[in-house]
Amino acid sequence: MKLLYGTTNQGKLEWMRRRLAPISDLEVIGLMDMPSPLPSVRENGLTPLENARIKAWAYYEAFHRPVFSCDSGLYFEGFPQEIQPGIHVRRVGGKELTDSEMTEYYSGLAKQYGDITARYKNAVCLVWDREHSYESMEESLSGEPFLLTAIPHPKRQKGFPLDCLTKNIVTGAYYYDMVEKRQEQVDTDNSFLLFFQKILRDRNFL
Repeated sequence: MKLLYGTTNQGKLEWMRRRLAPISDLEVIGLMDMPSPLPSVRENGLTPLENARIKAWAYYEAFHRPVFSCDSGLYFEGFPQEIQPGIHVRRVGGKELTDSEMTEYYSGLAKQYGDITARYKNAVCLVWDREHSYESMEESLSGEPFLLTAIPHPKRQKGFPLDCLTKNIVTGAYYYDMVEKRQEQVDTDNSFLLFFQKILRDRNFL
């Protein structure tokens, strides 16, 4: 079956495809695969889960097929609320930042405050039909703590502008330089996979 992921971010689409690859009969498609004009969605929720829910229902109403959306928030350890990015990771001062602008902005924060201990909290909402929706913001979906540093790694990945600033909190090494560690995370990070497997079993697709 085909399952629509409510994103136009190709990097995030490929990331989710890798996570859900063990479900052999599932094909994850993105919004760019849809022929219809995309609806304008106002992400005005107060939490990652509220935003994921808003997007999933908007895309379901537009395309009338099972669709899921994800959202995340970035949180800094020990920082006051006014500095917390939260769900506004890409919006600063009312402006939507490009990838390069995000890298510059968060690099500047790390220059000002020193390496920042940070963590992503993730949420997902799947709308199957008007009567059935599934959602989660469980701790298992959240990423591990990491360091946000001031000096960017030379490697860049479109759609993931902060990856070049992230370091392992134990070793202090850039994650981009820890090939084995990153692959280990990919192999063991099955929280999204378990979420979808349970739903597909409940829907008798597995």
